[in-house]
Amino acid sequence: MSLQKVTVSHLPVLSRPFLETSDPLLSSLLTQEGTRQRSGLEMIASENFTYPSVLECLGSLATNKYSEGLPGRRYYGGNTYIDQIETLCQTRALDVFGLNPDEWGVNVQPYSGSIANLAAYNAILSPHDRIMGLGLPSGGHLTHGFYTKKKKVSATSVFYESLAYEVGEDGYIDYDALERDAKKFLPKLIICGYSAYPRDIDYPRFRAIANAVGAYLLCDMSHFSGFIAAGLLESPFPHCDFVTTTTHKTLRGPRSAMIFGRSEYMDAINSSVFPGIQGGPHNHQIAGVATALLQASKPEFRVYMEKVRENARVLSEALKDRGYEIMTGGTDNHLILVNLRLLGITGSKVERLCDEVEITLNKNAVPGDTSALSPGGIRIGTPALTTLGMGPEEMKTIAGLLHQLITLGCAIQKTSGKKMVDFIKEMERHRDWLNARKVEVHALASRFT
Repeated sequence: MSLQKVTVSHLPVLSRPFLETSDPLLSSLLTQEGTRQRSGLEMIASENFTYPSVLECLGSLATNKYSEGLPGRRYYGGNTYIDQIETLCQTRALDVFGLNPDEWGVNVQPYSGSIANLAAYNAILSPHDRIMGLGLPSGGHLTHGFYTKKKKVSATSVFYESLAYEVGEDGYIDYDALERDAKKFLPKLIICGYSAYPRDIDYPRFRAIANAVGAYLLCDMSHFSGFIAAGLLESPFPHCDFVTTTTHKTLRGPRSAMIFGRSEYMDAINSSVFPGIQGGPHNHQIAGVATALLQASKPEFRVYMEKVRENARVLSEALKDRGYEIMTGGTDNHLILVNLRLLGITGSKVERLCDEVEITLNKNAVPGDTSALSPGGIRIGTPALTTLGMGPEEMKTIAGLLHQLITLGCAIQKTSGKKMVDFIKEMERHRDWLNARKVEVHALASRFT
């Protein structure tokens, strides 16, 4: 049985006969968003197109059912089938990642990745305990403890004392510096995993460092869980105490999350999720995760993930051939981090230019940046385009389009200066050129939707 394919009829949203009548304005907006997604190039590394079966789950009657608690231990009645759905999701989650249910458990109720991380921390940490995660400019996530000199940006850095570890000049995690700083800082928790890091992780080294300082080790595999499920990247499970993941990125499920923990920690994790952090679970999301995990268990899913990685590597090499600096020189996964600092243009301006032609990617911090709002890089991902069926030849074409846009951006900046408002004004002088590129983007996308 093959993986479910995304088709035009399923790509934007499910049929909306009632909404079209009861709320035509909202129905129109949803239609326009669906059209935008299928007519342009979706290249944000944390986004993907999900399966038709997931979309059916998200519109199910399970949406409004109250189910506080765990299967067999609910606060409300009427959960006979909800219990079976959640138990099925738990079983599939453990199976997909090859976990022994006697050694590992999983909570599938977290609403999102950020909530999952906070609930995992809350299960084992007290306020002001020390944590270490990858710094945001080095590719880490906000919830790994990010703060600046002026502000504690993430709630994680408010609740806990955080010290970031970083990548070196080569773009790789500096494990020696991590070990040195951990022995001084003595964190209770070390977080591995990333939001914008293109390489695999040395889990044995992380485990050794955690053991040396008496710390728990948590992996946030949100971005690369699809690769783990497919067996294409090293698994964090043999080395970690806890593993968190979203389900909508490379795993291709709905917007949701899961927390895996070794068996001895599951009572603390379950209590932290409810009643500690959340209220009742979103049962339609859990159902969507369950059917996405079924798809991830099939041999075809590995083939799909191989194509995601191949596309990322081809796109990376095509950009390198045009002279762009790719952090770490390439990628092991689905994302590419392009350093634009030497070109003198910010990622925010390139992102804005790409938006004008309906190429959707995101600005991203790179080492040396001090501002997350005006960073020196862009992050590009291949999952969504691979889901639609694009391959290496399309990646080469896209590299050419990106090169044209970045070249134009550099030229505009020379005359407009550094302010975004002036950049946008100057950009309008090139409207005809941008519209022509948009036509090219639409023509490319139309071949796959």
